[in-house]
Amino acid sequence: MSNPGPNAPDQSTPSAPPADRPGFELPLLLLTAFRVLIDDLHAELRQQGHPDLRPLHGFVLQAIGRHGTTAAELGRRLGVSKQAAGKTIDNLQQLGYVIRVADTVDQRQKIVVLTDYGVDALQRSAEIFEQLRGRWVDVLGADRLRAFETDLETVTGDAAFQLDLPGWFGAG
Repeated sequence: MSNPGPNAPDQSTPSAPPADRPGFELPLLLLTAFRVLIDDLHAELRQQGHPDLRPLHGFVLQAIGRHGTTAAELGRRLGVSKQAAGKTIDNLQQLGYVIRVADTVDQRQKIVVLTDYGVDALQRSAEIFEQLRGRWVDVLGADRLRAFETDLETVTGDAAFQLDLPGWFGAG
C-alpha cells in the first residue's frame, strides 16, 4: 500500500458540515424555486393552448375568482390602483380570458368575470401544479416535501396565499 503523503486529506474523519448560508440567500432561494415552478407552469400552459398567459395573469385570474369582481375590488385584492387593474382587465379581455358584464344589482357597475377560456386556464394550471409537485416529490421524496411545506406554513402563518404580489412588487 502506498503512503498518501503528508498533505492528503484524512479519509478517516467525516468532513465538516457546510457552514450556514448567509441570510440573504434564503429569500433568493425561495424566489428562485417560485420562479422555476411558474416558468415550468407557463411552458406547459403554452403547450396546452394558453400561449399568451403571463405570470401576472395567474394572480389576476385567481383574484377575479369564479364569481367575478369589479375593477376597484380587483385592484384592492392585487394591491394595485383601479387604473392598473383596469389595464390588466383590458389586456385579459383582448386575450379572451375575461369579459365585463353588467352587475345584476347595480346596472351602472361592471363586473369582470372569467370566460370559459379563463376557467380552462385556471383548471389546467391546477392540474399542471399537481404534476410539478409530483416532480418535486420525485427529487426530494414525499416525506421531505411534505415536511418542507409544513415548515413553510409554520414560518408564514396566516400570510399564506396572498394575491397582492403585483402591488407588493410595485406593479401599480
